[in-house]
Amino acid sequence: MINFKKNRFVLLAFLSLQFGFSQDKMPHLQKKGNKIQLIVEEKPFIIRGGELGNSSATSMESMETIWSKLTDMNLNTVLTPIYWELIEPQEGKFDFSLVDDLILKARKENLKLVFLWFGSWKNSMSSHAPEWVKLNQKKYPRVKDDKNKSHEILTPFNENNLQADLNAFQKLMKHIKDFDQKQQTVIMVQVENEIGMLPTARDYSLMASEAFNKQVPDELLKYIQKNKEKLVPEFFEIWKKNGLKTSGNWEQIFGKGLHTDEIFMAWFFAKFTNKIAKAGKDIYPIPLFVNAALNASEKKPGEYPSAGPLPHLMDIWKAAGTSIDMFSPDFYNPLFKHWNDLFTRQGDPLFIPEHRFDVTAPFKGLYAIGHYEAIGFSPFSIESVADAKKEPLGKIYDLIRQLTPAIEAHKGTGKIDGVLVDKAKPSQIIQLGNYEFTFKHDYTLNWSDGSKNEIWPIASAIIIEITPDEFYIAGSGIVVTFKPLKKTSLNAGILKTDQGKFENEVWKTVRHFNGDQTHQGRHLRIAVGDYEIQKLKLYTYE
Repeated sequence: MINFKKNRFVLLAFLSLQFGFSQDKMPHLQKKGNKIQLIVEEKPFIIRGGELGNSSATSMESMETIWSKLTDMNLNTVLTPIYWELIEPQEGKFDFSLVDDLILKARKENLKLVFLWFGSWKNSMSSHAPEWVKLNQKKYPRVKDDKNKSHEILTPFNENNLQADLNAFQKLMKHIKDFDQKQQTVIMVQVENEIGMLPTARDYSLMASEAFNKQVPDELLKYIQKNKEKLVPEFFEIWKKNGLKTSGNWEQIFGKGLHTDEIFMAWFFAKFTNKIAKAGKDIYPIPLFVNAALNASEKKPGEYPSAGPLPHLMDIWKAAGTSIDMFSPDFYNPLFKHWNDLFTRQGDPLFIPEHRFDVTAPFKGLYAIGHYEAIGFSPFSIESVADAKKEPLGKIYDLIRQLTPAIEAHKGTGKIDGVLVDKAKPSQIIQLGNYEFTFKHDYTLNWSDGSKNEIWPIASAIIIEITPDEFYIAGSGIVVTFKPLKKTSLNAGILKTDQGKFENEVWKTVRHFNGDQTHQGRHLRIAVGDYEIQKLKLYTYE
């Protein structure tokens, strides 16, 4: 969610005059056609990312053997935690030496950084809060369940909790600005991490219960009335079922049940997080996002990390989170397309900051950047590989690296798409330019080496329309056939197919394909295990 509000432009103008920076020269998001671009160093930027394991960046010694792996996999961005407990070990006394070391080393390796603020919440819990917060529960209280038992989650209803986190985040953002504004190594910051309520759907502490019985804030009521026609259906149906009321407490407006408990918590988690984000953005307004742990459909609120920025709660988070630029999914769920469809259904940009680093990750990353025109992609525990130079992720990232200028030039124009195929769904149809393309898994060819295998590896590709008859197709494990869209009585044929690469953003043909490589002009193929860009020119004939 991008907030192009008038008051923000006034703020940016003021900051520019006072501190010598402007929005167009610092990392920011901008609209391109019907999509969103990330701009870094005044150029469009696609994050070829990798997220470090939770404890890998706790010292520079632990990072020594990691940096070379990152560059060997063609990353351009590292997502790394910044730990509240380490930067403010004593109240009011800050140590940014680890932050500085990360920035300096990333610069040396020509990498950008996305900092993940492990502040009040990390994977729902408050595990990264400093000792002085954890040991003073009276001043910094936790949530309580319905049996009045406290849990290791700081309550969002307490002002001391808010101010402690807000102060630390302000100091972090000021330090990043002072230390990195000119070089722009840090390009985005995640505020908190996988916020969620467990093991009950809402906080039952005294402060929370008092808030639960009060009137629903006018700010939320005005938002849902103004955006009534645009609300996500799951949320709208809850409101509609209870009569579309516009005044009352939480249960009067949304009904009794776990769903209302979750809506209530989502509002207060979002308001707390937004205050943190706004305080940081007032100092250094680079893009800020919040991530979500995905819920399982069979689980009820309280059985999963409830009330985070999940699709069914997106309107709550948008109403409260006016200083947050994006809401992003973390993937440990196989339903990749399903969840990304939900996160983008209101026209929001897609950034995937965390995906299980499994064999599917590279191909899903390429699909996300092709089909959803995502801002970027990042597998988790990126440093866990044994031989980074052999990783498929690095080969896919190299294709994305080469194609980035073409992707960003055509972004938001309806001239880019992606496919993801496997044995369960071996084909996909795309329409671009003058043609309909049928992408199939390489193993659908009966002469392919793996066609009889019980398990097929996942495969993916991106297609970019250069002209209505000319296209770049890149990926691995796909076979493509084509037919005309307009004059269906005609045949489509290959006029030219070149395998090549981009050098200094200029296309260079390496091999001209024909004969067996194109099945005598009948298809384009990139076999499983190959990672290629092919430039395809088509024509029609009777």
